[in-house]
Amino acid sequence: MNYFDMVTSESLQLHSPGLLLLPRENRDQKLELSSYEVRINTNVIVNVWAINRDTRYWTEAERFSPQRFMDCSIDSDYNGNFFQFIPFGAGRRICPGISFVLTIVKLTLANLLYHFQCELPSKGIDMNERFKTSRTRETTPHLDLIPVLYDVAP
Repeated sequence: MNYFDMVTSESLQLHSPGLLLLPRENRDQKLELSSYEVRINTNVIVNVWAINRDTRYWTEAERFSPQRFMDCSIDSDYNGNFFQFIPFGAGRRICPGISFVLTIVKLTLANLLYHFQCELPSKGIDMNERFKTSRTRETTPHLDLIPVLYDVAP
């Protein structure tokens, strides 16, 4: 797995597109899940944010560390086969736009890195999050982007 893919996976692990998966109703039979009884016709909501920070699966889950995906069996599996990493959901209700989203994310990041030199502001970046319908930063982070100038040969 190349470093670019590891950064993408780590970004999705720390900042998945959704905090919660859409609610699903248990219609078939009464279930027991981790000593909890889930009755028929009960809505179940999966907390992706909590799964992505579960210390049973992620060491130092709050720290940005793309290297954690280097020797990981999860690799870049976004298809919901590993339930400790489900940024796009799992099963029959998985996000149909996974391929599109991953292509756009990688293409956008590659173009930014190619055309700009990135520098952190001298005062640093506040990474505290605010929870609403989706997660946002408490303050808008600003990264200094310095255009890379190219000589165009005639």
